Amino acid sequence: MSTDNRALTGRALVKNFGNVHALAGVDIDIPSGQALAIMGPSGSGKSTLLHCLSGILTPTSGEICLGGQSVSGLSDKIRSRLRLKHFGFVFQDGQLVPELPANENVALPLMLSDASRRTAISAADDWLRRLGLEDEANRRPGEMSGGQAQRVAIARALAASPAVVFADEPTGALDQATGHEVMQLLTTTCRMSGATLVVVTHDPQVAAWCERLVEIRDGRIHADSKTGGAR
Repeated sequence: MSTDNRALTGRALVKNFGNVHALAGVDIDIPSGQALAIMGPSGSGKSTLLHCLSGILTPTSGEICLGGQSVSGLSDKIRSRLRLKHFGFVFQDGQLVPELPANENVALPLMLSDASRRTAISAADDWLRRLGLEDEANRRPGEMSGGQAQRVAIARALAASPAVVFADEPTGALDQATGHEVMQLLTTTCRMSGATLVVVTHDPQVAAWCERLVEIRDGRIHADSKTGGAR
């Protein structure tokens, strides 16, 4: 996939869970390098939209494309490989592997993508240095603060030079000051690496870090606006 054409698009996205219509026909275009926040009430479909765009869920109908390549029609195995190569993830609780030190957590996506352990650890240590975490390289998640663990999660998300970073409530478990630092770091590092950023949040202060805000209600896009965000 060419690095100059990594736009993410969704067309007529529908996702049903039994009789529940989580997405009811969503069209969305996310240009390469954009920082997008998705907001909406609980149950509005915002996390379902993120999970469909990222290939974690397959839409009931509709199509998702990255750089013009259809993602939603791929087999589970190929879609999993695409996620490893082109997508990075930051979740509310970090979802770091508790038994592994920080540098091995960061290296994990690279090793799963067939990089040698030596190459992956070297890249991980480089990212930890960039994010001011070199002293945490050999510490396990339980030995770090919540803010430190989220910064490690950001390093892991960016280690494989993804086209898109998906962040689902990345500051939800942090206090306001730490959340501010994490969002500043997340938006800055994505911008510097050229990655698109898609953030699901309930917090307007988090959304304000992004340049565009999409509001979801009842599985549909209710509003789509520029925010003049902090990036």
